[in-house]
Amino acid sequence: MIKDKFGQYIYDEDDVSDIIMQGIDITSSQFLVNGVNVSNVNNYTGTQTVVQYVEPSDTVFEFDRKNQENWYMPNEYKDLDIAEYILSECNTDAELQRCGYELIMYQERSLFNLLKYMKYLVDTMIQNNIIWGVGRGSSVSSYVLYKLEVHKIDSIFYNLDVGEFLR
Repeated sequence: MIKDKFGQYIYDEDDVSDIIMQGIDITSSQFLVNGVNVSNVNNYTGTQTVVQYVEPSDTVFEFDRKNQENWYMPNEYKDLDIAEYILSECNTDAELQRCGYELIMYQERSLFNLLKYMKYLVDTMIQNNIIWGVGRGSSVSSYVLYKLEVHKIDSIFYNLDVGEFLR
């Protein structure tokens, strides 16, 4: 169990399992399930609790899709036209072509929200003087991630194939 920046307790699935095994009915507590208050009475902690509800019938794909729709980030990032932003960062025709090609691949995989979140994450780390690595694994083959400053490896310069990352 952790407490978020708003003072709300967030339980992972092990915590929720423990609560249910103790015989506490979460529907009679002040749990938020998918952001909806289930009840006004909280018999367990005296504080508001956030639980991510997962339908037992959800496939891994459905679970992943639901999570991709619920990235926590400020509205300025949610509303950002990420493709336009990335293309505006390009300086040469080769960069434009590479980013255009990669953006199509990201769009086919419904990963634009991930790119928006990565922009938010990098901006937050820069604002808070947090240092992160130069790059790791196959992600360095993505020029789009390079343009977002997620890593420092110029995949065009090193002729890295984005197919290594977006398989």
